[in-house]
Amino acid sequence: MYARIAEAHKRVKENLAAELDDLTHEQVVEEPDDPMLRTAVSGRQLAALNEQLLTFPKHFTPNTKLIRQMERRRSALLEGAIDWGTAEALAFASLITQGHPIRLTGQDTVRGTFSHRHLAFHDEISGEVYIPMQHLTDAQATFEVLNSPLSEVGCLGFEYGYSAADPETLVIWEAQYGDFFNNAEMIVDQFVSSARAKWGQHSRLTMLLPHGYEGSGPEHSSARIERFLQLCANDNMRLANCTTPAQYFHLLRSQGLLGDPRPLVVFTPKSLLRLKESTSKLADLSSGRFQPVIDDPTGPERREEVRTLLLCSGRIYYELSLAPQREEATDIAIARLEQLYPLPIDSILDLVASYPKLERLYWVQEEPQNMGAWGSLERAVGLARPTNIQWDYIGRSRRASPSEGYAGSHQLEQERIVTDAFATSRRGRQLSVDESAAAVPATTHNSA
Repeated sequence: MYARIAEAHKRVKENLAAELDDLTHEQVVEEPDDPMLRTAVSGRQLAALNEQLLTFPKHFTPNTKLIRQMERRRSALLEGAIDWGTAEALAFASLITQGHPIRLTGQDTVRGTFSHRHLAFHDEISGEVYIPMQHLTDAQATFEVLNSPLSEVGCLGFEYGYSAADPETLVIWEAQYGDFFNNAEMIVDQFVSSARAKWGQHSRLTMLLPHGYEGSGPEHSSARIERFLQLCANDNMRLANCTTPAQYFHLLRSQGLLGDPRPLVVFTPKSLLRLKESTSKLADLSSGRFQPVIDDPTGPERREEVRTLLLCSGRIYYELSLAPQREEATDIAIARLEQLYPLPIDSILDLVASYPKLERLYWVQEEPQNMGAWGSLERAVGLARPTNIQWDYIGRSRRASPSEGYAGSHQLEQERIVTDAFATSRRGRQLSVDESAAAVPATTHNSA
C-alpha cells in the first residue's frame, strides 16, 4: 500500500514539474491570437438561438410581465440594443450548441439579482418550471442553473471542486453582490488563485461579482478588485471589468473555449444592465473578439488635438463620457481597460503612442485610492510609460471603508471625481510648462 502511494506521489510531482515550467516569470502579455479563441458567432445563428430562448411550449403560460420583458429582447436584437442579459444568454446558448457544458449557480442567479437574467419561467396556472436553455434544438451539451444558499464558502468551495474534477465544463458561480465573496475568501486564496501553482490543478471556474459604486453603501459596492490583483501572478487567472454586453459575450465564450483553462473573475455591472448607452449591436457579437483595451471612439478623429488621456475601467467610463463637460473637453480622450490581469501593457503603451502630442495620462477610478486597480497599475504603467508623459491618479482618497454610507455623500464624491478629471483639460490649456509641476490638484496622486 505504501509503495503504491509513494509511486503515485512521484508521478504527480513529475507531472507537476513539467506543467510549471512555463510559470516561472510574471506574465504581463496578452493571449496569443489563437484561431480557436475566435469567439464571434454568425448573426443568423444568434438570431435563431434568441428566438428559441423566447419560445415556450403551447401548453405553457408564462408570467405576463416577463413575456413583455422577453419581447423586448427580440426587438433589441433587430434594433441594435442588445443588453447584458441577452448577450449572456446568447453566449451560453452558443457554447452549448458547440458542445461545451455549462453549470451556473449562485445567489438569486436563476432570476438574476437585478432581474436581468430570467433563465427559468414558471407557469402561472400549474406552477411548472420551463428553462428554454435546456431545450435548444441543436444542443450538444448540458446546461444547469441553480440558486445556491447564502453560504459563500460552502458553495464556492463546491463549485471549485466541481470545476477541478471536470475542467471541460464552464462552471460559473455568481455572488448576489461582489462584496459577499469575502465570506469565501479562503477558497479564493487556497484554491482559485493558487491551486494551479501548488498542485497543477486546472479549472475554468468563473466568478461573477457585481461591482460598482451606486450609493448602496460599503457592503454593496466593491468586489475588492485590489485583493484579486494582489493574488495575481504567473498568469494564474484572468480579471475583467467589461463595459459592454459584447465584451461580456466574447469573454464568456473565450472562457468556455480555452484549451488551457484558468479561473476567471468578472466584475459585473449593476446600473449598466439597463443603461441604454451600454448596449451592443448584433454585429458586435457576430464579429471581433474580446478587447483588453478600448480606445476612445472619438479619439482617432482628434489624435493631434489630445493632450490628456483618461484611462479607466468599468462604470466610471459612462459617468465620464456622458458628463456635460465632455463635449467641450476636446483635448481629452477617454479609454477603457477591460482586462485587469494579465495586464495588457503592450496595448496600453500602443494606445499612449497613438496620441503624438499626449502630455498627461491619468488613471480614474471610483474606488478609494488604496483600493481598486490603482495600487497595481501605479508602478506597472508608471515604469513603462514614456517619461515625458505625466502619470497620475484621480479618484477618492485613501479610506478604511470601501464607500460612503449616505447616498448624498456618494453622489458628491462621484461628481467631484468627474469634475477633477475634466479639470485636467482646463489646467493643460491655462498653465505654462513651468507652472505645471506644481499644479497637481488635491484629488490626484503624482507618481511621476
